[in-house]
Amino acid sequence: QVQLVESGGSLVQAGGSLRLSCTASGRTFSSYTMGWFRQAPGKEREFVARISRSPDITYATDSVKGRFTISRDNAKNTVYLQMNSLKPEDTAVYYCAASRVYSYVAGDYDYWGQGTQVTVSS
Repeated sequence: QVQLVESGGSLVQAGGSLRLSCTASGRTFSSYTMGWFRQAPGKEREFVARISRSPDITYATDSVKGRFTISRDNAKNTVYLQMNSLKPEDTAVYYCAASRVYSYVAGDYDYWGQGTQVTVSS
């Protein structure tokens, strides 16, 4: 069992930056692929970025490439999402999740956090 707790969401102006954190319980964090997803009001949950187990291969969806960076610190059981050049369309609840497979499909993720709100004002 893995419990995930996100933090770092906030209200920020367009062009600003935020760093989201997700800390996991348990001793098997390093064995999971970690992903970030987001869900805007009235929209389906969408994939944002993922990072594999070692050797930390990363992938981000096209809409955030060059602006968002995912990273992990296994010693701290934490995965991060650095978000730069934020746009109003990035406004959403952001969720971290853990998976046994390297996937961008939400259904492949076994554990989810409660979400953290990111609001970008224009």
